[in-house]
This record gives sequence, structure tokens and C-alpha cells, in this order.
Amino acid sequence: MARLASSNVWLDGRLVPSDAAHISVYDRGFQLGDGVFEAMRARRGVAIELAGHLARLHDSMAALAFELPFDDAVVAAGIAELLAAEGWDGAGSPDGAEPPGDAVVRITVSRGFDPTRGVPPTDGLRATLAIQVWPYVPPAARALEQGERFITSRVHRDADSPISGIKTTSRAELVYARIEAERAGADDAIFLTTDGRVTEATTSNILLIKGDSCATPRLGTGLLAGTTRAWLVEHGDAAGLVMVQSDLTLEDVFASDEMAICASIGGVIPVSSVDGRPIGNGRPGPRTIAMREARERWIDEVSLEAARARR
Repeated sequence: MARLASSNVWLDGRLVPSDAAHISVYDRGFQLGDGVFEAMRARRGVAIELAGHLARLHDSMAALAFELPFDDAVVAAGIAELLAAEGWDGAGSPDGAEPPGDAVVRITVSRGFDPTRGVPPTDGLRATLAIQVWPYVPPAARALEQGERFITSRVHRDADSPISGIKTTSRAELVYARIEAERAGADDAIFLTTDGRVTEATTSNILLIKGDSCATPRLGTGLLAGTTRAWLVEHGDAAGLVMVQSDLTLEDVFASDEMAICASIGGVIPVSSVDGRPIGNGRPGPRTIAMREARERWIDEVSLEAARARR
């Protein structure tokens, strides 16, 4: 058995050993993928953009008609307790600044234990809440130096589907698309809508750069409203870019000077080709690098300020 990434998990209000038995096989999250989740960076014991992630978590649960069993303050305290237990809270230094304790935090909420095993939700269930942490591993040097290679998936998104904007634990289409990419010798895949518009990649939003403009598919076209995407829409000027949200096609992809993806964990990562065709000159471009550096700098500043305020 591979070594677990952390010694503990936070489950329904308390720390438990990672290698203990945790959730019943009758839990709807296991039986049906009936749950939602959020994942985010943590630095110096500070969960980055926690408020935004919790807001999206609540929206996802509301769409599926169930509720968080604890209030947000308890969830935040659980994250802090778990990071401290693993030694990733910056407490090992006098000012809480170094080492930064880079980690990933995942909050998973399922509808809970239900022995009836039916698809329709049973009234009165109590949701199961689990928090996990593991060490943050930055993107591979090859991805940043050469850019990632993408394909277009055979899976197509319905832009009008109410499920597309929910971060559910049902990830089958994403797994399928990653298998497609692996078989094609690529790193990842992007989804198109049934009418040919670009949506997103398997775990990230898409950015197309041309000149000083950075376009990203608009909300409502079969994609998840990413928190890093939202940050870039607001802070694109930090990289000298004008951000645009619009309908995009593969023609726009191949006409771009640069292409990138963005996500909470990986940050901004360059894309060098799609379906074997190079984007721009086929190398990571300066605008993509500037966006990545601006985002990483902001994460460091926010975590340092919060860590010092905590003391």
C-alpha cells in the first residue's frame, strides 16, 4: 500500500487517522457520486480564497438540495486544525513566514448514509463532511518550460445543463477524457459544447491570449466558474492584459498567440499544442508567464499577511 499523504483527516467534526475506516459503503457519495467538493491551495496555514470556495460549495449543495452539516466557521477551524496537526501551518518559525507549509486542502461533502440505496434522495439524511490535506506539488518543470499538450475530447458538454456548473464528486467524464489524452500521448483534454464552443479542460479553465487581450469562455457555456479564473478576470491588468469573457471556438484557439489553463491548485500553466497543432510558436509565451507570476506572487502576499495577523 502506498504511503498516505497525511496522518489525519478531519471527518464530521474531529480528526481521525488517515488509515482508519471512515465512511460506510452505504454513503451516497460512494454509491452514487452524490456529493460535491472544493479543492484549494494552502500556504502558511492560510486556505487561499476559502470564502469563495465555501460560497461555491454552498451553491453546489443548494443545486442538489442538501446542506452543509456545520457552519463555515467550523469548517475553517477544521482546516486549520488539520494543517496544524500535519505541521503545515507555519508554526515552526518565529514569524510564521517560513517554511511556508504549502499544501492542498480538499473539502468533500456527500449527502450521507442511506441504506435504501435508491436514486431519489431520502428525506432527513445528514451529510458527511470530510477534509483532507496533502503536500502541494507544483506543476512539472516540463509543463512550465515546454507547455502542456492537449487534445479535444470526444465527450461534449450541453451548455444548458444545470449540472455543468456544479462541482460534483461524479467525475466519470473527466476520467474518460484523461484516458483519451493519455492514449493520444497528450497531457489533458478540453471539452467542446454540442454546438462546437470551447468550455474548459478536465480540471481547469481555458485562457486564450492574442496581443494584449486574454479571452476565457463565458459562464453559461458548460463550464465551472473557477476561482482562479475569477481572480484573473479581476486582476488581469497585473499581467498587462485586458480580460474578455466570450464564446470561443477551436478557430479562436488556433488563432491565439498563447494558450493557458488556470486552476486553484496548479495556477496558470501554458498549453503548447491542441490536437497536435502548435499554439502560437509552440512555446510558453511571456503573457502566460506574467499571469502565472502575478497569481503566485498574490498567493504569497495574501498568505504572509494573514499568517502575520494571526500572531
